[in-house]
Amino acid sequence: MGNAWLAEVGTDPLTRAREIGRAHSAFVSTHALSGVDAVRPVVAQSWLRSADARVEQAGDAPVTLVDEDLSGYRSRHPLASVIGLLRQLVGTVAEEGEHLMAVSDADGRLMWVEGHPVARARAERMNFVEGALWDEEHAGTNAPGTALALDHEVQIFATEHFRPAVQAWTCSAAPIHDPATGRPLGVVDITGDDGVANPLSLALVRAAARAAESELARRPSGLWLPGAGPPRLSALGRDEGLLRLDGRDVRLHRRHTEIMVLLMLSPDGMTGDQLASALYDGPANSTTLRVELTRLRRLIGDRLASRPYRLVGAGGADFLDVVSALRADDLRRALGGYHGPLLPNSEAPGVVEQRNWLHTRLCAAVLACTDPDLVRGWADRHGFDDLRVWEWLERIAAYPSTHRTIAEERCRQLRTEYGLPHRRNIHATSPKLT
Repeated sequence: MGNAWLAEVGTDPLTRAREIGRAHSAFVSTHALSGVDAVRPVVAQSWLRSADARVEQAGDAPVTLVDEDLSGYRSRHPLASVIGLLRQLVGTVAEEGEHLMAVSDADGRLMWVEGHPVARARAERMNFVEGALWDEEHAGTNAPGTALALDHEVQIFATEHFRPAVQAWTCSAAPIHDPATGRPLGVVDITGDDGVANPLSLALVRAAARAAESELARRPSGLWLPGAGPPRLSALGRDEGLLRLDGRDVRLHRRHTEIMVLLMLSPDGMTGDQLASALYDGPANSTTLRVELTRLRRLIGDRLASRPYRLVGAGGADFLDVVSALRADDLRRALGGYHGPLLPNSEAPGVVEQRNWLHTRLCAAVLACTDPDLVRGWADRHGFDDLRVWEWLERIAAYPSTHRTIAEERCRQLRTEYGLPHRRNIHATSPKLT
């Protein structure tokens, strides 16, 4: 039996690439693994993860750090202390073979891309550049991303890549671990043409990763802990969350945001079954949930604990600020922090319940408020079609006033739209509120 992590292409790489390419085309059309027997299981499973993450065939890996932000980030990263060693072991080989050496962090973000100038110019056309995210979620099947997803060295050959733009390349990558915790710090990768599809390139990156770990073990005081510092999540009025982490903004996809929201609302933690029920509308796939949690843990590190799943030392969130203000009867602060519904397009049952509860609480507070400015602010931004709010503003606003005039006109519009009878003007008889 061959090495499952190695792309065994035989004596005719072109024929092998075409064979895998036909299987890839079939998979892209059906998202089913039937008919892809020619593909290694490690690659087929990566294609499934890429499809589940909705990686677009024609998309590009996003660049999230540039210039001074990139320089500052990688200078603080522990792999900066071993980049010289990696250059000696891998960079020299890549340069001589007209290939590239790449080193990423644990999120799949490329921190260094070095090697032959012609290869670098070609790689730039597919955003294989410093600062770009090449994890499976953003770039599909590729050696750095798949090595991180599986925490194992792996070689990806030509048409085994998920995106067609990357299928002219072959790459081998191996994860580098924090010797103190065992957690991945990143990967070292060699990328080039079909010549990389051999056992030596995979052995090279594996040996380089082990050498880097040995060097890091000598410098325990310099280790960097991803997720250090209190994170802050913004999820109101957004389809995807924005996590402020270690002085940088990390854009989370919707599922990770949903998990963060649910765990922030459950400080005592949730079992796997509880979390799955709150996330999925219907039977949940436990394997899918574990994959999502693994990916999220790579972003926030040990702040995501298990048994039960919970956030350790969790920071703040915009929706928690609104909840806190409501509990303190501070409607002005609550409305000021409410930027829209919680993940408005999420269908996760737990998020839907929290979104509806928060909106209901705010509406109830507004309908008990006698400050026309606050009521008008809510009506304009979040209650434009809510007849109850406009009628309440009509009642509490002074006469004559702009608030009163606008409220009366909006009430007439809504009553007409809803087919309700119009009321007589109430400004002369409205009771005074005490």
